[in-house]
Amino acid sequence: MPSPRRTPSGRRFPGGLPLPEYRRGSRRLADALRAETLGGVLLLVAAVLALVWANTPLSHSYETVRDAHFGPAALGLHLSVQHWAADGLLAVFFFVAGAELKRELVAGDLRDPKAALLPVVAAACGMIAPALVYTLVNTVGGGDLGGWAVPTATDIAFALAVLAVLGRALPSPLRAFLLTLAVVDDLFAILIIAVFFTSGLNLAALGGAVAGLLLFWLLLRHLRVRGWYVYVPLALVIWGLMYNSGVHATIAGVAMGLMLRCHREEGEALSPGERVEHIVHPFSAGLAVPLFALFSAGVSVGGGALADVFTRPETLGVVLGLVVGKTVGIFGGTWLTTRVTRASLSPSLVWSDLFAVSVLAGIGFTVSLLIGELAFTDDPHLTDEVKAAVLTGSLIAVLLATVLLRLRNRAYARRRTQAQD
Repeated sequence: MPSPRRTPSGRRFPGGLPLPEYRRGSRRLADALRAETLGGVLLLVAAVLALVWANTPLSHSYETVRDAHFGPAALGLHLSVQHWAADGLLAVFFFVAGAELKRELVAGDLRDPKAALLPVVAAACGMIAPALVYTLVNTVGGGDLGGWAVPTATDIAFALAVLAVLGRALPSPLRAFLLTLAVVDDLFAILIIAVFFTSGLNLAALGGAVAGLLLFWLLLRHLRVRGWYVYVPLALVIWGLMYNSGVHATIAGVAMGLMLRCHREEGEALSPGERVEHIVHPFSAGLAVPLFALFSAGVSVGGGALADVFTRPETLGVVLGLVVGKTVGIFGGTWLTTRVTRASLSPSLVWSDLFAVSVLAGIGFTVSLLIGELAFTDDPHLTDEVKAAVLTGSLIAVLLATVLLRLRNRAYARRRTQAQD
C-alpha cells in the first residue's frame, strides 16, 4: 500500500494534521490519560455504552461480539472477546498497578513504614470489612459464600477521577492517601486472585512462566538490555504460559511490573520503571480498561434485575459490602490505628475528609467485575446479577461521595476565600 502523499508544508494528504501538531496533540492526550481524570471518564463512558448496548434491541449483537472467539487454538488461546479483554488487556492494567506499587515501595509513601501504616491498615480493613459484610448477609440469607471477595476491591481510576473533578479545593494529602490506599488495595486484590481463584494447575506451563519471569529479571536488572522489541515478545510469551498454567493471567502483568527498577541512578532523569509506566499508562487507561468495561459491564438491568439486586443475598451482600463495608472498614481502621499507635492524620486533614474518601472507595468497578466473573463461572445468570450489584453499589458510593466531597470542597474553598480577604 503506498504511503500517504505529503504536501510541501509537511501536511499529510488528505486532511491530516501537520506532524508537529499531531505529535503535540498525541502528547496532550497521553498526559491527560496519565492524570486519571480522562481515564475515569472513558471508563464511565464504556460502562454506560455497554449497559445501553446490552439493554436495547441491539443486545443480540452485543452478545455476538462479546462471545466471538479468535486466537491460536494450538496454544490454548482461542478465547472470546470478553476473555481477551479480561485476561489479556487487563494484564496491562495490572502491569501498571505493579509498577505503581513498586514505585511507592521504593520512593513513595510506602517506603517509610510510619507514613505507610495508615493507608496500609486502611486498605486491609477496607477489604476485610466488605468480605465480612458479604459473608454475614449470605450466611443469614442462605446465599453462595463464594462471592465474598467481590466487594473487596476499590477502582483506582474511577475513585481518583471523581476526587479530581469534585475535590479541586481539597488538601493534596487526601489524594495521596487515596492513591496509596488504592495501590495497596490492588496488591491485596492480586493476592486474592492468585490464592483463591487458581485451580487445575498446569505445572509445565507454570514452570515456563516462572522461567520467563526470571529471564525478564535477568535481562532487565543485570544485563541492562534495553529495547521494547525484546521485552514485548517475552511479555507475551510469559502471559500465554501464565494463562495456560491455571493461574490468572493478570498475575503475569503485576509480576513484571514489580520487577521494574524504580530507583534512579546517577545521571538518570527517570528510572526505567518510571519511563515504562509513563509510556504504558495511557494505553492502559485509554484502551485496555475501557475495553474491559465495555465487554464486562453489559448486563441486563431491567426492573426485575434491579429488584433482585436488593433481594438476593449474593447481590445484596455485594452492594452492602461496597457501600457499608468499605466505609466502615477504611474509616474505622484508620481511626482505630490512630488511637492505638503513634500514627496520625496529616495536619491538613480532618476526619470529615477521610469519611468522604472512605465512601468514595466503595467504587469497586474494574477488579470487582473481574472477581465476580471468577467467583461464579459455573452460573452465568448469577454472574450477570453480581455484575449488576457491583454497578449498583458503585453508583450508590459515587452519589454519596459526590455529596460529601462537594460539602468538604465548599468548606475549604470558603476558608481560602476568607483567608485571602
